[in-house]
Amino acid sequence: MKTLLRSCALAASLLLSSVSAHAAKDGGTLAFLVQPEPPTLASYVSTSGPIGLVMPKVYEGLFDYDNDGKMIPILAESYDMSADGKTVTFNLRKGVTWHDGKPFTSADVKFTIMEVLKKVHPRGPNSFREVSSIETPDAHTAIFNLDNPAPYMMRSFSAYESPMVPMHLLEGQDVKSAPLANNPVGTGPFKFVEWKKGQYIRLDKNENYWQEGLPHLDRIVGRFIPDASTRTAAMENGEVLYAAYNAIPNIDAVRLKERDDIDVTTDGYSMINPMALIEFNTKEGAFVDPAVRRAISTAIDRRFMIDTIFFGYGKPATSALSSNFKATNLHAEMPNYPERGDVAAANAILDKAGFKKDGNGVRMTAVLDLIPYGEDWRRAGEYMKQAMGDIGIQLELRYEDVPTWLKRVYHRYDFAMNINYFYQLPDPVLGVHRHYGTNQIRQGTHFVNSSRYSNPTLDALLDSGSKEPDAAKRTATYKEIQTILANDMPVVNLFELEFLTVYNTKLKGAYGSAMGAYGSFREAYLDD
Repeated sequence: MKTLLRSCALAASLLLSSVSAHAAKDGGTLAFLVQPEPPTLASYVSTSGPIGLVMPKVYEGLFDYDNDGKMIPILAESYDMSADGKTVTFNLRKGVTWHDGKPFTSADVKFTIMEVLKKVHPRGPNSFREVSSIETPDAHTAIFNLDNPAPYMMRSFSAYESPMVPMHLLEGQDVKSAPLANNPVGTGPFKFVEWKKGQYIRLDKNENYWQEGLPHLDRIVGRFIPDASTRTAAMENGEVLYAAYNAIPNIDAVRLKERDDIDVTTDGYSMINPMALIEFNTKEGAFVDPAVRRAISTAIDRRFMIDTIFFGYGKPATSALSSNFKATNLHAEMPNYPERGDVAAANAILDKAGFKKDGNGVRMTAVLDLIPYGEDWRRAGEYMKQAMGDIGIQLELRYEDVPTWLKRVYHRYDFAMNINYFYQLPDPVLGVHRHYGTNQIRQGTHFVNSSRYSNPTLDALLDSGSKEPDAAKRTATYKEIQTILANDMPVVNLFELEFLTVYNTKLKGAYGSAMGAYGSFREAYLDD
């Protein structure tokens, strides 16, 4: 079969970058916001958002993706796919070295996929589920053998999604606890130098980067500023030049964008399809009965949350899948997802299910854990407390630091109801299945099936949906999946997030990747 990324396309890509390199200015330090502080730097173990802001500058993937979804060669120069889709041969870039000077080879790719991403990464077991083996006939060729075609796999090779890691620093160790986690060694444009806890992470220019003339910046510094108003002030006075994923609250972003030196964009999130949601503990506690979960979804005024808390940036959820999947005919609107909420209907569901109110109008009490990513989520929690009070569910809010929250939800399952957001990514197999599959109940792995929801019928449908080559049959399968989930509701989707990136206009070249802030910043420069 034809080579899907021909060497001429690669040459054109490198030529454009080379031209850009001549026009861009070299030197300088970019300070940007990382909110909140990462729990670890092991992006091959955890996909926690703050990790994604830092580590794609250090680790690289086989490819990147531009804002039109086209693949950009990074550690792989090209690939060939067999006619049956079961063999994919990657032609790796020569002359690439790890930050410690060791060569990057096909052995690193094989080890990363088979021993790391398929085993410990939150999404890797789905992304590479069909990869049964990898052959390495030479140092610069990696041949993926698949049990079934997996076209979605080709959308999962970014540095954020599938970081290539050094075999020589992980082999024979416990991947989850190895020293590499917080002393990362990658192939990327920036090298890890220092993590000053509570203050910043410093990355310096990789002088031996494989692409000549890049990166432009001498240093990038990810700063941790817990207080929202202080973050906004830092952007206003030029202490930081870039803030993504609503690190600057929307209420301030809409004000700052009126300035000449600051701009705001929603670009850079096209590959991730972020969805705000509620995870329930389906095994114990107040929300075991699906009727309660359906009532909660029915009562929520999604439009109010978007307009009042997130200043109009967002779109109400209408099923377990983002409406962005309409483009591939996989999304279907489902019941129990009213845009404005229906308190009377929600109360009727609870009455019918036998959950009666006491003398104070309370049916049940529970704790709502909040994702500790800033003030917007605190306000979302306050709204949920009020809205659930209207249907007799009395909530207490709990807001902890990131490591404590992650351990509570994904290690100990010590929660009843958790407000969070997940990335649904370019295909449901990559971002949605991990919520619901029985095989995704992986204690200690972040951002998978913490609800511990298990349904053999759904498992079979998820498996079928991941393999089905016929578009019409795949559409029918995903309608069944969404119908089951609209009834069982182990997860209630709230709204499709539209994140804002606030940046100083003197920062150039940082916006070409569909991964946005999760990109490498290799072409970023400062134009004073």
